[in-house]
Amino acid sequence: MQTEKSLGSYPEITDSQIREALDKAVSLVTENLRDFTVRFPDSNSRHNFYPPTENVEWTTGFWTGQIWLAFETVRDKEPDRARLLKTAGEIQVESFLNRIRDKVDVDHHDMGFLYSPSCVAAWKLTGNETAKKAAVMAADQLLTRFQERGQFFQAWGELGARDNYRLIIDCLLNMPLLFWASQVTGDEKYRTKAQAHIRTAMNCVIRPDHSTYHTYFFDPGTGKLVRGVTHQGNRDGSAWARGQAWGIYGSALSYRQMRKPEYIDIFRKVTDYFLEHLPDDLIPYWDFDFDNGSSEPRDSSAAAIAVCGILEMSKYLENGEASHYRKAAKRLLAALWEKCAVRSPEESNGLLLHGTYARGTPTNPCTDRGVDECNTWGDYFYLESLIRLTGDWDLYW
Repeated sequence: MQTEKSLGSYPEITDSQIREALDKAVSLVTENLRDFTVRFPDSNSRHNFYPPTENVEWTTGFWTGQIWLAFETVRDKEPDRARLLKTAGEIQVESFLNRIRDKVDVDHHDMGFLYSPSCVAAWKLTGNETAKKAAVMAADQLLTRFQERGQFFQAWGELGARDNYRLIIDCLLNMPLLFWASQVTGDEKYRTKAQAHIRTAMNCVIRPDHSTYHTYFFDPGTGKLVRGVTHQGNRDGSAWARGQAWGIYGSALSYRQMRKPEYIDIFRKVTDYFLEHLPDDLIPYWDFDFDNGSSEPRDSSAAAIAVCGILEMSKYLENGEASHYRKAAKRLLAALWEKCAVRSPEESNGLLLHGTYARGTPTNPCTDRGVDECNTWGDYFYLESLIRLTGDWDLYW
């Protein structure tokens, strides 16, 4: 288990390393436009290379988000590359409009993952009205999954079905789409439902030891809490590393919108749990049941998500506490740069190695997928974390 002393002994990423890592990542994203302008990388790589796919599943927005992050990075200094990236991003925005208009694989809660880094980003950066239209339509689609009994967004499955009447911790990252929709439309219905879901989730997904449940079931008849279980973790009572990271970033984004002091306290608790349970090399195993010496795979994406959440919440903390957490984030990022970052297109067409999409166990319903591979959200949050450390970044979330 990682102690604060051993975490503190790990070096922080330096300014020169941040610049080197950012330049490399932007170069790789630009290189990948040859294959992924009209099409998208699949959710995870195979032997470290993403095959192309259509705009399906919950993950394609993370690739478009990388395009916009790269565009921001070069916009003021490399106009030719910026135009190339902008054109690609706009082509993908059209794809996202078609997807939501035609209702292609949108019967789930992940509209924020799909439309915040793709279309909200495009609207914020370029004023693209197609992007705004698509993102508002996605917010409307998300509202259809709100359950009045229990006050939450149902993650998956037939609406109201007892075997899927649940929320998942990941959905905290879908709520910013709704806050944005209220801002641009003037309609408070989006904000009201987002606030209700956040209050419900914060009331049930944090365990007494400050680990988190991945999913939580409700009674469809009464809306009362039933039980917390895992879907992708090692077991119901374990801490799935990526879920814990969603709790870190989700609590930071929830505080940003609602300014409830208790969300800072939740952030401290879930973040400290994450940091205290890291292995010595700081790259988390896919579940915190596993520790130093385990042969189980890592999930680098969990560390990248956690870094972004820590850097976001640090903006709202007192100087001493903010410095403490920023140092921890920079140590995690140093470990990612050293051990997981792709250095050349011959190595991979991703940005961040050693992620895990899903790991099957006797106590979860998953089969192995994307084990020790790149995944698009890991790539995205790694690039976002680097950009966060280079200036005052305007969130897509």
